Amino acid sequence: MTALYSDTHPKIEALQIQLLRQASPTRKMNMLAQLNTSARMLALTGLRSQYPQASEAELHRKLADILLGEELARKVYGESTYAK
Repeated sequence: MTALYSDTHPKIEALQIQLLRQASPTRKMNMLAQLNTSARMLALTGLRSQYPQASEAELHRKLADILLGEELARKVYGESTYAK
């Protein structure tokens, strides 16, 4: 088997794969939920840097524009209030 990641020792990578295969579906879904939460937090941190004057509501709406696309976000949340 070839290594998936060049920065991970092959024995450690094999152990990670083994542990993932042995994890229950519930555990896998919890890990995915944690990953999604982390990604959203990172995205919001980036948006705070880009738009330092924006309110939390404006930042969350901008995140919705990114995740859903502007058209769907508008259908779900209505017109945005932040300046582009």
